[in-house]
Amino acid sequence: MMLRKKDLLGLKDLTKEEIEDILDNTAAMKEAFVSGETLDSLKGKCVATLFYENSTRTKNSFETAARFLGARTLSISVATSSVQKGESLIDTGRTLDALMTDIIVIRHSMAGTPALLAKNVRSSVINGGDGMNEHPTQSLLDLFTMREKFGTIKGLKVVMVGDIKHSRVARSNLWALGKLGAETTVVAPQTLLPKGVEELGCEVSYDLESAVAGANVVMGLRIQLERQKAGLFPSISEYGDEFGITRDKLVACPDALIMHPGPVNRGIEITSEITDGANSVINEQVTNGVAVRMAVMDMLMSDAV
Repeated sequence: MMLRKKDLLGLKDLTKEEIEDILDNTAAMKEAFVSGETLDSLKGKCVATLFYENSTRTKNSFETAARFLGARTLSISVATSSVQKGESLIDTGRTLDALMTDIIVIRHSMAGTPALLAKNVRSSVINGGDGMNEHPTQSLLDLFTMREKFGTIKGLKVVMVGDIKHSRVARSNLWALGKLGAETTVVAPQTLLPKGVEELGCEVSYDLESAVAGANVVMGLRIQLERQKAGLFPSISEYGDEFGITRDKLVACPDALIMHPGPVNRGIEITSEITDGANSVINEQVTNGVAVRMAVMDMLMSDAV
């Protein structure tokens, strides 16, 4: 199974069939990962993580996935690298090429950076999150989690609540969920919704309690606390009162899966009762993230052979 592309830059440009192929491969990779079985499909390959923004979950997930596939890993600490001496992104990429790197996983605060890098390196490039654009592997692990629980994504009602405007997770999920036939609704204050969000194929609501009626999945998104300081909502407590996921707000969908890309601001985005409750799959998402990244890297290198 392979991806007929050199890079994974986003889900906007993937077909429904390509997304489903990744999810199919993820199922096999998860079985190997949870059983502790190491594979060798990336034996002799090198995977570099190049993160210009802080990350714990995504970076460690990619490095764990690479090792399970038999690859050697190279972690570039931007704070202590030649980047701080003025080295350009393209020069850094070409240096990694010269080190015989096969895959570069990049996270950057500027949208479009992974695409720029991909055009200038031999290595396959995976977007680990670029600005407010996309975070494709996070969306893929979300999709896999939903499909694993429900058997299909088509026809699911998925509600995403939080900072939609600044969320690359939300954008990737909206592109992908629409292609796979889900019904999506986004819930947020007006100031945390991007202009023209309806064009991404979703419904918009400002009332969480009514929006979740009949929902199969309720996904919280991280509130970056600096947004409150910028005046995008009045206060943390008022945000939590109106848009926090609580037991009372889930009365109309008591069996809905609770998801979140992490880390969770407990008591603001979701109460601890719900985060740790029986319907929460937040920790399973972390496990599924390793399996998804194994699948993506395996398929990119299968195509490269």
